[in-house]
Amino acid sequence: MRTVLVASSKGGVGKTTIATHLAAQAALEGLRTALVDADPQRSSTRWAEKRAALQAAVLPLDGTRRKAWRKQMPDDTQQLVVDAPAGAMADELEAFLEQVDAVVVPVQPSSLDIEATVPFLDSLARHPRVRKGTLRVGLVGNKLKPWTNASQEAMDLLRAWPYPVVAQLRDSQAYVVTTGMGKSLFDYHSAHVRDHQSDWQSLLKWLRKS
Repeated sequence: MRTVLVASSKGGVGKTTIATHLAAQAALEGLRTALVDADPQRSSTRWAEKRAALQAAVLPLDGTRRKAWRKQMPDDTQQLVVDAPAGAMADELEAFLEQVDAVVVPVQPSSLDIEATVPFLDSLARHPRVRKGTLRVGLVGNKLKPWTNASQEAMDLLRAWPYPVVAQLRDSQAYVVTTGMGKSLFDYHSAHVRDHQSDWQSLLKWLRKS
């Protein structure tokens, strides 16, 4: 079973959007997929409930009660995505960090978001699995406007950090619309959507190596 944790100490960076899109993409590939919603806001759960009637449904699991979600997870689960609670540091995510294959950290292109992410990455760096290199951490530049100096400068900063930048996702209202319906960009095939889907390919490739 492949497992990925999407986490950030900064709220509003698109953590849930990335988690739900990763879950949808796996389900559309035919993998039996579960989504652990550890955020008290329950946004991932509501997304999965709206998706329940689709062939590529995703099973939502309550991750707010420590390890209770493990008892809910079917034995034949092939892909597990964890939407971490906003603001949680590494010590609060210990139960997940002990077993996931990779950690995806979304970062928005603003000095405040970047500064707020540093303590979280520092806390991850102290985790034994990260120190030993057995748990991979990847950064995702999210809600980017590539044509702006702010986004370009932010990406230059992220590339200087000790963790790889594994994707650059452009800002788009399409994410808001699709997640609100329990769907993802991967559920559609228009030319416009394919342009955005291409932004994800480097992240998906990186996760397959985890």
